[in-house]
Amino acid sequence: MRSPDKSNSQASSSTAPGADLGPISVPKSCDVLADRLQQRIVDGHYLPGRALPTERELVATTGLSRGSVREALRILEARGLVKTRAGRYGGSVVVEPTDAALGSSIHRFAKVRGVSLSDLVDARRALAPMIAFLAAMHRSEDDLQRLHAISNRLDEAAADDLPGFLQENANWHSALAEASHNDLLRAFMASISGLMLEASKIEHFASEDVRRLVTIAHRRILRAIEQRDAEAARRRAERDVEAYARHLEAALRARKASRRGEGHQPAATKL
Repeated sequence: MRSPDKSNSQASSSTAPGADLGPISVPKSCDVLADRLQQRIVDGHYLPGRALPTERELVATTGLSRGSVREALRILEARGLVKTRAGRYGGSVVVEPTDAALGSSIHRFAKVRGVSLSDLVDARRALAPMIAFLAAMHRSEDDLQRLHAISNRLDEAAADDLPGFLQENANWHSALAEASHNDLLRAFMASISGLMLEASKIEHFASEDVRRLVTIAHRRILRAIEQRDAEAARRRAERDVEAYARHLEAALRARKASRRGEGHQPAATKL
């Protein structure tokens, strides 16, 4: 009778039982509770304005420690889903996610990841024409009044108030997004408006000529929206974004040239 292969016997004996299972990651109890509460909020079980169960109730029903429950509620607050107030009459109340919360998250993402200015311009290329198209289709009289008021302030600031001009320009794009009456597009545009404003503050960018051209472009877009000419609004918004991209690129070239002249190594064009 053939004896067992010695090498195979040694290999099998040297392998610990279950060694091929790999590492197992166990989620923290606070993360599990936060995810479950979030799902109940998303499902509509807890509507905006409604209080979540108290810490004591959550401890009793889940069997978790008070520390884990508190951490879960802090996670939900960081996600912008609840507001928590301490004290005898405090508690956690469900709130609707805000544009500011999304904008803050996008801003952190862009800064930490080092998102490039070209990525920001591409995002505008994707969003702005469709927003203008929808605004022409769905704008209300209140939307038009708001856009006209901002355009008037933009015209006034264009001559000698650069900070005011840049802020009103950001306000104009936000108001245009509101006029689209598309919540997702409005929220996305609001989330990058701060990045757009920051990019516009680059040296050599918002010259007097550029400011004049911006006011003209915005008036043309607004006229198409007022006339409910969606295709014209889309085309004019495309031209506006392309002009923005050209002016930004020229400003970046000028900044690099200036820094080279001063003996500095040009920095990467990150936000």
